[in-house]
Amino acid sequence: MNRLIYESRDSELNKIVLDDLPGGPEAFELAAKFCYGIAVDLTASNISGLRCAAEYLEMTEDLEEGNLIFKTEAFLSYVVLSSWRDSIIVLKSCEKLSPWAENLQIVRRCSESIAWKACANPKGIRWAYTGRPPKISSPKWNDMKDSSPSRSQPVPPDWWFEDVSILRIDHFVRVVTAIKVKGMRFELIGAAIMHYAAKWLTGLIRESSGTADEISSYSASNSNGSCSSWKGGLHMIVAGMKDDPPTVQAKDQRMIIESLISIIPPQKDSVSCSFLLRLLRMANMLKVAPALVTELEKRVGMQFEQATLADLLIPAYSKGETLYDVDLVQRLLEHFLVQEQTESSSPSRQSFSDKHMYDASQRGNGTSAKMRVARLVDGYLTEVARDRNLSLTKFQVLAEALPESARTCDDGLYRAIDSYLKVISNFCY
Repeated sequence: MNRLIYESRDSELNKIVLDDLPGGPEAFELAAKFCYGIAVDLTASNISGLRCAAEYLEMTEDLEEGNLIFKTEAFLSYVVLSSWRDSIIVLKSCEKLSPWAENLQIVRRCSESIAWKACANPKGIRWAYTGRPPKISSPKWNDMKDSSPSRSQPVPPDWWFEDVSILRIDHFVRVVTAIKVKGMRFELIGAAIMHYAAKWLTGLIRESSGTADEISSYSASNSNGSCSSWKGGLHMIVAGMKDDPPTVQAKDQRMIIESLISIIPPQKDSVSCSFLLRLLRMANMLKVAPALVTELEKRVGMQFEQATLADLLIPAYSKGETLYDVDLVQRLLEHFLVQEQTESSSPSRQSFSDKHMYDASQRGNGTSAKMRVARLVDGYLTEVARDRNLSLTKFQVLAEALPESARTCDDGLYRAIDSYLKVISNFCY
């Protein structure tokens, strides 16, 4: 402040404006109290702002031992980073302190601390956490409930989902990235991403109040090596089909979707196919970056046999001629077939007996998947055939995309053709 006054060269200066001070008036008041020897209560709520303000005000050890930078650094290192709750609160408070909190490594250190604790063995957890609420509500980070683990009540694998989901998307990405590096199971990471999406993407509407239970059951079933109990992901539908959603909200949601796509684990079944399709629906509506949309389409193709008809009925948000996005489903089917072809030709370094058993198993699984997809495509064709704007070429290309061996019965395809011919004949007359 002395330097600011000196550099101003204004003899009548009676006011100094520090409008870029990180932490604002609250942090400055605490720093001023510290200078005058008044006791300052350091807490998780004020420490990040005060640490940034101390850096801005150059309160270093060069001027006096035990200055404010030293005090706040010590509190961060020995108090905050050792606590799950405090690490979450501090990282949340860093949202208003860019780029200071980033440059001072507060965001990185809190993210690492949270990641280490999230990866801890649930049996060894003795700290308080919020836990999964009975019903997902709007995010309020300061309304955390004490939910201390007890010996009689085991800590669930998804105990950290709710606390982490309060974070802004860029900080959530930092935490998830750190968790990945530390070896967290991919199905738990995927379930955490679905939980976050359910909370922050307001364009997704839950069809039932059991969404959180379904996310939990998905992570549990995957951790047991099976996903047979998973019945269609988050069960979400897109709200509305507005051409021009609110600009700010659309921009925020687009950023969230793009960020979530980029951190979904690459392994198959890390998230449900239903969730991927609903994310894809919203990505198309909000005009997400084409490269990320393509990546999402490929992910759907990896587990296309798990899709449902309701998931595939995605409106054509671009001003096309058809009601539903038939071209999108065509691309998803192509990605599925490429994936099937890749998997069937992948084993190369196995013994003859192992390779024979693997080939037999793969043929069985591949055939079963193709049969499920064939039934799905036939049902989709029957539904979209009612659209009189659907061209014969698009109908035919989609109907013929699967190999003949995929259909053990052609009844579904005949029904689709019959529906299409009825619509065409009614339109002609």
